[in-house]
Amino acid sequence: MSDRSLRGMRLGAQSMETEAGVEPAPRQRVEYRCEDGEQVFVTFAAEAEIPSTWVSKTGKEAVLVNGAKPDDSNEKPVRTHWDMLLERRSVEELEQILEDRLNKLRERRGERRSA
Repeated sequence: MSDRSLRGMRLGAQSMETEAGVEPAPRQRVEYRCEDGEQVFVTFAAEAEIPSTWVSKTGKEAVLVNGAKPDDSNEKPVRTHWDMLLERRSVEELEQILEDRLNKLRERRGERRSA
């Protein structure tokens, strides 16, 4: 019989293998730093591609120390609702539409605007 007895063991709950002779994958520890000086250390696999920015546990964006600065030039500017509206109508048209809607609202309330 084997030198290890399964009697009384929960099968599948515990591994009978030991970690002797097992080598973990090669790793590298990378340092990031926030604008306020907070240091963030992240461990990656040795062959992993290292990102230029990382979000810290506090939610701040950290930049790779001794690394290339992130290039944000290819990002599109944020378009607001106002920008999209101005693509469809001019300011004069919007003022006229506003005046028309205000007049309809005043008529519904029974108010008359003296012009």
